[in-house]
Amino acid sequence: MNRFQTTPRGLTIRLKVVPGASRDAIAGWLGDRLKIRVSAAPEHGKANEAVRRLLAKTLHIDRRRIRLTAGATSPEKTVEIDGLSETDLAARLPQ
Repeated sequence: MNRFQTTPRGLTIRLKVVPGASRDAIAGWLGDRLKIRVSAAPEHGKANEAVRRLLAKTLHIDRRRIRLTAGATSPEKTVEIDGLSETDLAARLPQ
């Protein structure tokens, strides 16, 4: 079960997003997906932008390096993060 995939540009990570949560938080791995809770509503891209902001803050990178590549209207999403290595991801994600 691959949690992420290395690409020429960085890493692709599969997410399980729970919008409308009481607070923004990375809940940890749920199988092969990283579970993320955001307080933003799932409307007009608000939850997607909240996911990008939370990932950028957690990983200490600019949010413009994070692209949503699949699942714009689904709770199951895929993001590609430019210039991030497996080692960086492991070191920066909460355990």
